Amino acid sequence: MTRLRDLQQAGVSIWIDTLSRDLLDSGDFTRLIDRGVTGATSNPTIFAKAITESNAYDRQLAALADRGVSDIQELFFALALDDVRAAAGHLRPVYDRTGDGFVSFECTPDIADDTSATVEQARDLWNRLSLPNVMIKVPATPAGIPAIEELTARGVNINITLLFALRRYDEVIDAYMSGLERRAARDLPLDHIASVASFFVSRIDTKADDELAPGSPLRGTVAVTNARQAFRLHQERFSDARWRRLAAKGARDQRPLWASTGTKNPAYSDVLYVEQLMASGVVNTMPPATLEAFDDHGNAQFPPIDVEGTADDQAGTDLRAAGVDLDRITTALEREGVEAFSSSYDQLISCIQKRLRNLVP
Repeated sequence: MTRLRDLQQAGVSIWIDTLSRDLLDSGDFTRLIDRGVTGATSNPTIFAKAITESNAYDRQLAALADRGVSDIQELFFALALDDVRAAAGHLRPVYDRTGDGFVSFECTPDIADDTSATVEQARDLWNRLSLPNVMIKVPATPAGIPAIEELTARGVNINITLLFALRRYDEVIDAYMSGLERRAARDLPLDHIASVASFFVSRIDTKADDELAPGSPLRGTVAVTNARQAFRLHQERFSDARWRRLAAKGARDQRPLWASTGTKNPAYSDVLYVEQLMASGVVNTMPPATLEAFDDHGNAQFPPIDVEGTADDQAGTDLRAAGVDLDRITTALEREGVEAFSSSYDQLISCIQKRLRNLVP
């Protein structure tokens, strides 16, 4: 049994944090599924890299242009949604067998601060894909919270992305439950709706380490502490009376998902955010390098997240004593995340425009 299979046995769902036409056409995506991968995530940065670094999309792009499709965003959707459909098709047996097997596609970051535009675009993408094992990614911005509730009420599978702060996570949980309650009030089914809450990890350590003294024992620990506290919040909220009423009607748990799990500081273990965030029922979406590193030398016997969390509570106290304001860090990261995806989206649009000029007389 591989280490990835051992990780599965520990209750962790393994998703790959990449998607491209080359990955699908080469058969590598199928081989990843054979090794234990049960889902895939994408975002503007991933698709910008996929389309910029490959000519695999040129034939489809030229055909779309020949048919008179000129809107650049529509061209992007046509290319990317075909990849999502193909990946979802490969993962459909996993979905049918286990209830996992999801592929996520993100709303464009230019509407991250517009609730109504997010709802409209997410519904359009959901209807165009029309597959039970896809999720639409919505950022956990202030505008995203009411969109999450509305989309859940309308039966859309949502992957809540760019989550950093516990306070925002609590709002996300409320939005998910409120959406389900609205459906229940209309006697609409709940059992087919799936959701994950994607907590970004490594970027927190990058920010926190910059504010900690070079020899501080807290360096390289803040992100894990924050994620573990998020897991405990999940355990608390998804066992209370409100949730039990929804679960009795068939509602599915909104699973915690660890995102941005590639270690950015080479001084730390390259599998830090896999080993130290193990728990039954969580998802870990790994970039390819992290997945390969774990399969090579990861330890799937690492102790699972401690639900009591007394050590993490002490770490939070020590962090405040060191003068580090985690709320300020997570607020900044939320905005920086939107800006980073916006930059990637602009790069993506520019790349498509350039390829069109080269392909079409």
